[in-house]
Amino acid sequence: MFELVQAGGWLMIPILLCSVVAAGISVERLWTLRAEQVAPRDLLTQVWSWIRNNEMDSSRLREVKSGSPLGQILVAGITSHRRGRDVMKESIEEVANHVVHELERYLNTLGTVAAITPLLGLLGTVIGMIKVFTAIQLEGTGNAAVLAGGISEALITTAAGLTVAIPSLFFHRYFQRKVDELVIYMEQEALKLVEVLNADRTDNADVKHPAMAQAVNR
Repeated sequence: MFELVQAGGWLMIPILLCSVVAAGISVERLWTLRAEQVAPRDLLTQVWSWIRNNEMDSSRLREVKSGSPLGQILVAGITSHRRGRDVMKESIEEVANHVVHELERYLNTLGTVAAITPLLGLLGTVIGMIKVFTAIQLEGTGNAAVLAGGISEALITTAAGLTVAIPSLFFHRYFQRKVDELVIYMEQEALKLVEVLNADRTDNADVKHPAMAQAVNR
């Protein structure tokens, strides 16, 4: 392995660094973007149950908010729903923008790695071929060792760049799709919360939720 790295020349160093970065980001995002951690399926049902039973207090709001990104969005809607549908939606959108930004963390870096590693490999190919033609110009075609060294450097860097770029591109597209799916699901859950809370407020205009009012005002 070390012999291949050495034969590939100095451009193998940035390619290897890119591989480490891509591997680290992929493992971290695989762990962070788990659906059960980002958007638990039964969270909205549990939250609505607490609201209907007047059991939603400040401690449960903190628990929901700290439990998941979806919880942060739902709490933003809950704490602003008495100020009207429009204000509630604005609060949810503001928090959702922050949540989406966090979900997409490091994905630009992973995409950059997928884009530049083939270019690094191509640069290594060009440098290797320059060495080959320089050797031919200086020594002719009789020195096979020099020619083989230049060609070897060109092929190794190209292969290394593609080896890093292909899985990086795959995981970048996979995580982008994963984020899109999670965002759509959280958007649907937030819209359900908006409709249910506002419908409940309209149908029960004279009915208060004491625990909710206390939690919101704290």
